[in-house]
Amino acid sequence: MNSPEPGSAGAADDGGEPAVRCDGFYGGRFALLQPQGRGYRSGLDALLLAATLPQGAGGRVADIGSGAGAVGLAAACRSAAAEVTLVENSKVMADLARRSLVLPANRELAARVRVAEVDILAGRAAREGAGLADGAFAHVLTNPPFHPCDHRVSPDPLRAAAMSAADGDFLGRWVRACAALLAHGGHFATIVRTDALPTLLTACEGRIGALRIVAIHSRDAAPAPRLVVLGRKGSRAPLAVLPAHTLHRPAGGLTDFAITIAEGTGDLGL
Repeated sequence: MNSPEPGSAGAADDGGEPAVRCDGFYGGRFALLQPQGRGYRSGLDALLLAATLPQGAGGRVADIGSGAGAVGLAAACRSAAAEVTLVENSKVMADLARRSLVLPANRELAARVRVAEVDILAGRAAREGAGLADGAFAHVLTNPPFHPCDHRVSPDPLRAAAMSAADGDFLGRWVRACAALLAHGGHFATIVRTDALPTLLTACEGRIGALRIVAIHSRDAAPAPRLVVLGRKGSRAPLAVLPAHTLHRPAGGLTDFAITIAEGTGDLGL
């Protein structure tokens, strides 16, 4: 899925300088500079989330908690009509996103992608100061920190910030901020741990409806560790659970579904 090449170094939030590698996605259609040996590197989860954006979808797209920008750049690849904002709180990762935009592989995408370095939980004024007006986005895609606050936290501050919620209401506040950015009828998509579903549903109540839940299994015989959840702001349509997908074959290797996601041809827009 990723084809690594040698990278350069960038400054870390805690003063260190992690090694950086260049990873190619969608068969080289776009590339990212990502931390190597530290932090969090995007992979198939990011491409699953991007696959919720229909091919050719237009309007403004926000990738919330973008990291180096995998979801947002994949979305820009999928839709030439999309204007994408990568929203990231970490100075290190926002800087990698900016540097990624000037890579040769991203030349045709860069004019439609911008980086907003801001904490979306800092309040409306902070978001607006970064150019993120409430109700301004047709699509919000978000891969929030995956683990709850009581999960073991990585000793690497860069990875901990990307992977672990800061407190028990973190996911709820995150989803409410995402909903605020959406225009009425706008498209919301996220990928979360299966055990985070009750919190997610509570946060969406009265804000995001027409929720559609897709379980993503690593292998057929194993419980699904993650869910892709889609919805529409302001909709009153009922929740639906849709057919699940599996990423890996029993003997190893990606399933046909996962291959289409990795290549950028799959569609979870539902």
